[in-house]
Amino acid sequence: MASGGQDGEGMKDEYGIVDDAGESFVLPEFQVEHGEILKNVTVRYQTFGTLSERKDNAVVVCHALTGNAAVTNWWPSMVGEGCFIDTRKYFVVCANVLGSCYGTCGPTSINPDTGKKYGATFPYVTIRDTVRLHALMLRDGLGIREVFCAIGGSMGGMQVLEWGLVETVALRSGVVLAAGGRHTPWQIGMSELQRQAIYADPKYKGGTYDDSDPPVKGLSVARQIAMVSYRTHHSYFTKFGRDKTEHPDIREKTRGGDVYQVEAYLRHQGNKFIQRNFDAQTYVTLTRLMDSHDIARNRGDYLTIMSKIRVPFLVVGITSDILYPVTEQQELASYLGQGELHLIDSEEGHDGFLLEQARIGPMVERFFTRVGTTKAVAQQQETISALAAQVQTLTAQVQNLKSRL
Repeated sequence: MASGGQDGEGMKDEYGIVDDAGESFVLPEFQVEHGEILKNVTVRYQTFGTLSERKDNAVVVCHALTGNAAVTNWWPSMVGEGCFIDTRKYFVVCANVLGSCYGTCGPTSINPDTGKKYGATFPYVTIRDTVRLHALMLRDGLGIREVFCAIGGSMGGMQVLEWGLVETVALRSGVVLAAGGRHTPWQIGMSELQRQAIYADPKYKGGTYDDSDPPVKGLSVARQIAMVSYRTHHSYFTKFGRDKTEHPDIREKTRGGDVYQVEAYLRHQGNKFIQRNFDAQTYVTLTRLMDSHDIARNRGDYLTIMSKIRVPFLVVGITSDILYPVTEQQELASYLGQGELHLIDSEEGHDGFLLEQARIGPMVERFFTRVGTTKAVAQQQETISALAAQVQTLTAQVQNLKSRL
């Protein structure tokens, strides 16, 4: 029996309150991968916990397409005091991506050269650009030169892989959930479907729309397309079946025909997304940012570049994920220098990386313990080696003194 409620509220939402709250780091200039130079670039971020004296307990959480820096809102069981990523032990940093509308520089930001919103003039930016920018924020804004772990799902997982190749800050480990090493034609096609929904809205006007009258219908449809790709045949049937509901707006368009709960659910999700004040041009920018993802682009052979990421990586896949199928996580685990694969048998689809926190958390906690133990042993070995070198130096000095007497 289906369990969908009235107005389509039959599925657990993956996000809570989403806004641009946080602290700001401003970089005077930042050159993106394709050459354009952005000025007065703001990075909005939030931190949780306390940075250790050695500054070696930082965990970077990378958010997905429509997320923000408030990781404790959308990953509440994962991050916080007493959680799997315990902020009594780790210093958690989550920064909003480049091109977003939740505080970091993006299409809704003011271009300092014109005094007007960037809008459609905002340059093409990439996953790599975002990680480079965030690494500068960590180093120059927070004084962090070593990241204990970078972790993220979906678009966040793409960022984690780039963290494995960035040179500004040293990465000690990574956790990739529901992502692959490059965006495939299937995923690019899904992105393009959503963009076309926005383009088809007459109010879009090539991205030069009036802020007081934005293309909300196109953006709503784009979100609805995404919501289908994030779940599964089984989850939709379980939640909604062929159950019907009363929805005057839909019934009018069906000329008195049946209205199914799944229709109302998708419309509800589209409307709720609009109420989050997400921006249409930002959606276009960020889906293109995801499509840019390819860790080997301009670096060399794909599998060779993957193998150059040599720090320990936990790779987690959701068995029912149709958007980023488990074959992609299997590939990552096989070719990363120290890849470890775990599959979660779930019917939640791609959104399992958000909804299966109770199952993901223990895996991450155990992985952190192993990485931390390995690091502690390495530090002890370094200390022992340093002491041994001092002993050798002192021994040589003593022998030298004896030879003079």
